[in-house]
Amino acid sequence: MRFAQRALRHGSFVAGALLVALLVGLALLSFVWTPHPAAEIDVAAKLRPPSATHWLGTDSLGRDIASLLIVGARASIAAGLIAVGLGMAVGVALGLLAAARRGWVEELVMRLADFGLAFPALLTAIMLSAIHGPGLATAVIAIGLYNIPEFARLTRAAANTVWAREYVLAAQALGKGAWRISAQHVLPNIAALLIVQATLRFAIAILAEAALSYLGLGTQPPMPSWGRMLNEGQSMMFQAPLLAVWPGLAIVLSVLGLNLLGDGLRDLLDPRLARR
Repeated sequence: MRFAQRALRHGSFVAGALLVALLVGLALLSFVWTPHPAAEIDVAAKLRPPSATHWLGTDSLGRDIASLLIVGARASIAAGLIAVGLGMAVGVALGLLAAARRGWVEELVMRLADFGLAFPALLTAIMLSAIHGPGLATAVIAIGLYNIPEFARLTRAAANTVWAREYVLAAQALGKGAWRISAQHVLPNIAALLIVQATLRFAIAILAEAALSYLGLGTQPPMPSWGRMLNEGQSMMFQAPLLAVWPGLAIVLSVLGLNLLGDGLRDLLDPRLARR
């Protein structure tokens, strides 16, 4: 079967693709339309329950929850795209270098990757915030730096397997250089694995951005953020519990959708699983 036919019959892929499409659609929609201006404060309408005017109710400042959620999707998408893009660009290059050169180069790259893993995104964000101040850029850089060693280790392990294949040995015998072999033979054969990993890391990036915003290290006011909405809703848990439910549900559905999409892509792109 063609890829599209198999994808449409894969329940996990379809469910994940629909949830991710909804997330991206909300982020794009926020640039042209929201039910109410996201930053509009109406103290007289604070803590309203869901209604025809305010679909999901209002927060303690009278802001429309639905509008905040729609605009808050921008921060999640931006954090995922930039952080994963940074991690892939640098991590894949380092992993390919380690697999192609071996010896002390491989050892140096792997030890640097181990050193990078010793600094989780939260610790890196705290250090960057102390230097440059908190913000979305600080959170994205912190998450991206943590993604680099993850992609470097995965790329190196997968590339080493490809370098042992007969067609790569034949390419070496024909006089092709290490970087040419990496670009023409190694990278295309591990691309499917990297795509799946990028999807899963995207979900982790959204979760990390929400956590950093919850702690005040991520997106800053007046830009809405799901993590900060959770923080604000925590103090109103017994008075208006839905304030924490809606952003929490948005985070759960986004992460679930990306994980389902990653699992589906793994099954569809792996020839052995595809045959099953």
